[in-house]
Amino acid sequence: MSIVVVEYDKKWPDDFLRIKTELQKVLTMPCQVQHVGSTSIPGMKAKPIIDIDVGLNNWADFEAVIKDLAEIGYEHEGDRGIKGREAFGRNGSVNNKILDSIDHHLYVCSYENEEYKRHILFRDYLRNHTDARDRYNQIKEEILVKVGSENRAGYVQMKEDNYRDFFEEIIEKAKALTINTLS
Repeated sequence: MSIVVVEYDKKWPDDFLRIKTELQKVLTMPCQVQHVGSTSIPGMKAKPIIDIDVGLNNWADFEAVIKDLAEIGYEHEGDRGIKGREAFGRNGSVNNKILDSIDHHLYVCSYENEEYKRHILFRDYLRNHTDARDRYNQIKEEILVKVGSENRAGYVQMKEDNYRDFFEEIIEKAKALTINTLS
């Protein structure tokens, strides 16, 4: 039985910080370790999985990242179809109480990568615009009614197929705010 989304859990930011601390013990190159995805947005319903993007200041450091993360039990899994965003998964070779007990996804990309920028823009917009966050919560509920609460694949697919316009609208609004802030 798999729960697709749950109510916001106030422990998610602390879970992220615990993982971030473990990552920073081995990541020696300049990078930005960011909590992204729905668990990073207070009040947002989410799959109870912490999404983490490591944005590298210099993509030439990527090979070193693979080695550094291997030291704490991560394995490079490729880009999973999203160019420039490299996935890493726990491989069981190194025990770590924190990394093994908190369900999370780990991605590495250049901080100049468009997908990375989109994650940050989307997160920051929803953190600061409760109306947009509430609409996204409604969308999640609509999808769950249609596909069922245990259909993770159907949930993800419907979100991609039927609600892309919502995500693009949020990204465009966030970009506009960023431009206006810099002006």
